[in-house]
Amino acid sequence: MRIILLSGGSGKRLWPLSNDARSKQFLRLLKAPDGTPESMLQRIVRQIRESGLDASITIATSAAQKDAITNQLGNHVDVVTEPERRNTFPAIALASTYLSLEHHCTRDEIIVVMPIDPFTEGSYFQTIGRMAQAVEQGAAELLLMGIIPTTPSSTFGYVLPALDEGKTGIFPVARFVEKPDTQVAEQLIAEGALWNGGVFAFRLGYMADIVKRYIQVGSFAELHSRYLELPKISFDYEVVEKATSVAVIPFTGSWKDIGTWNNLTEEMFDCAMGNVVIGEDAEGTHVVNELDIPIVCLGTKNIVVAASPDGILVSDKSSSPKLKPYALRFNQRPMYEERRWGTYKVMGYNLLPDGYRALTKILCLHAGCNISYQYHNRREEVWTFIDGEGRLALDGQVTKVKRGDVVHIKVGQKHAIHADTLLQIIEVQMGSELVEEDIVRLDWDWSDKSV
Repeated sequence: MRIILLSGGSGKRLWPLSNDARSKQFLRLLKAPDGTPESMLQRIVRQIRESGLDASITIATSAAQKDAITNQLGNHVDVVTEPERRNTFPAIALASTYLSLEHHCTRDEIIVVMPIDPFTEGSYFQTIGRMAQAVEQGAAELLLMGIIPTTPSSTFGYVLPALDEGKTGIFPVARFVEKPDTQVAEQLIAEGALWNGGVFAFRLGYMADIVKRYIQVGSFAELHSRYLELPKISFDYEVVEKATSVAVIPFTGSWKDIGTWNNLTEEMFDCAMGNVVIGEDAEGTHVVNELDIPIVCLGTKNIVVAASPDGILVSDKSSSPKLKPYALRFNQRPMYEERRWGTYKVMGYNLLPDGYRALTKILCLHAGCNISYQYHNRREEVWTFIDGEGRLALDGQVTKVKRGDVVHIKVGQKHAIHADTLLQIIEVQMGSELVEEDIVRLDWDWSDKSV
């Protein structure tokens, strides 16, 4: 069995901690069994591995999220990146083709597709195992997981099961209703409808035949290059609602969507994270502070405060689901990102009257990691090493660097840095245009570059 985890999201519902590069699944706000903070991504991968499912994991995501996945999981899962975001059908098609043509999986391989961010329990993965088994036994070509509704929510699609005449716990699907209003949702629940949990199981050949209706390719690289030829549509609309052999297995355990602040605070690692003081007279207050300055809350009731380099949120918990349209008003670059080598945080940005710009970051590189060998066409940089030790490559010459060293990198000058220990750098970018895309990467092998 192969599991495809879908990692998408624009990062607006948990603003300001999430952004276009760091979506909600990367926020380390949950508590791991060992008492340390973990992200939704780390939690779901841990749960899959602990569940006993004999399954390898492939994550389908955008190029912007690949570094964050590598930073949190290392190289222990496959990552397939979309050339651009085009909804869940093309993403699943791309990942399925990768498994077929790169891993040479057979048409009979069982594929389970699931979201990366459900907050759930161990029996959820037992249900996934039942879905895979049902496909293998021919119960239906496509199996869905249905969640027992707790409220008449209008944010989920609904699956109305038909009678289970064989008493197998596998129900043929009578019909689908996509995100009805509350009144219709109440009627559907009365009729026995389930939430569509976004979990699908099928044989690899089933998906391969659907993809061939749109495009036939001889390699994964060819599909990747022709990705825009696939329709920009959800898997539910393109596949599930058109399926002629589809069934649903209900999941009766605990399941929660923690994509908004009011839901997330119920499961957070702690009510105060970061440089925070909450007074004894405060009630139901949760604060997450990624800034260096302190936050003090006195006499507050039922609020969430979140502070990051991207902004500051102060909201009554009941109002926090309304955040997204307000966050969309801010069209700024991400001020904090996780990369495969560590993290960076933007500390300041200056635009001078003559158009000259300066951007100040603090970079934190994990020991053993490196920033790629590269050069810039439109900016120069000054690196000030404030902690740790490493090796600097500058136009092919390698030297040791340590706390207190300062390096001026000119426009067009090739450079890279390797962290021998945890390395912290203050980077000042200067030029008429400062964009992340101004990077030309070159090949460089650190294995034979000692000093």
